[in-house]
Amino acid sequence: MKAPDQLQYIHEVVFTTSRSSGPGGQNVNKVNTKVTLKWDVLNSTAVTDEQRLLIREKLESHFTKDGVLMLMAQDKRSQLANKEAVLHRLDQLLKKAFVRKKVRKATKPSKTSVRKRLESKKQQSEKKQWRKKL
Repeated sequence: MKAPDQLQYIHEVVFTTSRSSGPGGQNVNKVNTKVTLKWDVLNSTAVTDEQRLLIREKLESHFTKDGVLMLMAQDKRSQLANKEAVLHRLDQLLKKAFVRKKVRKATKPSKTSVRKRLESKKQQSEKKQWRKKL
């Protein structure tokens, strides 16, 4: 399943800004550089029901009790850079959520590997037998 394109859900995303505790010295006390992204995935029109369930399941730790996806960025010194960072993070999380896990196919060990393993066990056993006290 493919992750929704960023342009599809961008109009449903709400950004709020606040004072950051990140880098910036005295600037931190004056400027709202921390960006919080909120996206109401449960009521979103950008994703299908199947995608909605996958997002809810895989990104469970990022959801509030109301079912709103919340992400924050405060690493950068500018609001715009933090906004780009939080959008990039959302994009990466969505891509990761939609990656299908490879199904593991059970395989048998080859005859040669089985034979080698048994021979090695036999040799080890013989070595131990020689060490025993009579």
